Amino acid sequence: MEYGLIGEKLGHSHSPRIHSLLAGYDYQLKELPPEELPAFLARRDFKGLNVTIPYKKAVVPFCAALGEGARRIGCVNTLVARPDGSLFGENTDYFGFCYTLRRSGIDLRGRHVLVLGTGGTSLTASRAAEDLGAASVERVSRQGALNYENVYDRQETNIILNTAPVGMYPRNGAAAVDLSRFSRLEGVADVVYNPLKTALLLQAEALGLPYAGGLPMLVAQAAAAAALFTGADVPEERMEAVLRQVAADVTNLVLIGMPGAGKTTVGALAAKALGRPFFDADAAIEERAGKPIPRIFAEEGEAAFRALETEVLAELGKRSGAVIATGGGAVLLQRNLPLLRQNGRILRLRRPLERLPLEGRPLSASPERLREMEREREPFYAAAADITLDNTGAAADTAAAVVRAFLERGSLI
Repeated sequence: MEYGLIGEKLGHSHSPRIHSLLAGYDYQLKELPPEELPAFLARRDFKGLNVTIPYKKAVVPFCAALGEGARRIGCVNTLVARPDGSLFGENTDYFGFCYTLRRSGIDLRGRHVLVLGTGGTSLTASRAAEDLGAASVERVSRQGALNYENVYDRQETNIILNTAPVGMYPRNGAAAVDLSRFSRLEGVADVVYNPLKTALLLQAEALGLPYAGGLPMLVAQAAAAAALFTGADVPEERMEAVLRQVAADVTNLVLIGMPGAGKTTVGALAAKALGRPFFDADAAIEERAGKPIPRIFAEEGEAAFRALETEVLAELGKRSGAVIATGGGAVLLQRNLPLLRQNGRILRLRRPLERLPLEGRPLSASPERLREMEREREPFYAAAADITLDNTGAAADTAAAVVRAFLERGSLI
């Protein structure tokens, strides 16, 4: 391969698309077990590489020369094969991290900073924090003197920078710390980019704190790497355009609303128009249970149904670039909202009460009960929705309006 990414386990990565959009070259993913790393680097079957976990420090001895950032930080995330066959190593994560903080308005000057994690990226974040004028910078580890048990003693903490893979796909939902326990917190950054909003960032959002996710850092460091690979700088406006495009591509469109509001029909049409996969949460529940939803209610009760619904939403919410239709009660439980918000923009469909069907709806079997349900659920729908649209005309027209609204406001970046 000419250009690509090496790591021990890569899984899903946005990097090939990002590099293609930034500079137009082919970019491949290469998983390498540790014992194969020396031979792979010795073969030089590449022009340029990015390096990720766990090789950012391991590749340093193979470099004949290091850029200033790599020398100061002590780890490398970008390798360039020079004409004489030697390797040049640089750390473009530094540029990406600083760019992300600046873009999000998180100012480290005079602030007390905690860096979560002790890997290669933690060295980058720590150096960046020092260079950006932090009053103090401390790294938190699982077993070090400052760890996740006593970290709350640092009540002077103003900024938290997460560099650990906690909460990263497919182990979504975890957070290394409880942000509410820091009384002077002013901002949070997380290098994880999948999901777009980790559990840590969802905490920050709920607390009204400025926050930055990992996707801007990923795109910015890729732009710096592309410049090293090709010798041509990537303009900031180009970098921002690629960031917006990739963010829009991976953000889910999540439909909520009353039973019978048209979420499934409109969602399927919108997915087709967007060229995205479509998932219906109620259909997934029935498939998992092996029986229709009215039977689940009749035989197991609503609590069992809601538990199964949360399991399904947890799996669907991990997806990227999908259209997801939820059941009418999906947003009634607080535990479901982070599952939908981590990668999704939530759009509510409204339909006049008299046009909502009753047949096959175990919780809305009469007009009176339907009216009562609408009153009960209105605050939940209003609080959860990023966008609200009326579904009063033809399904195709509503789907077109959904697509327009999503493309205008869809990205979570």
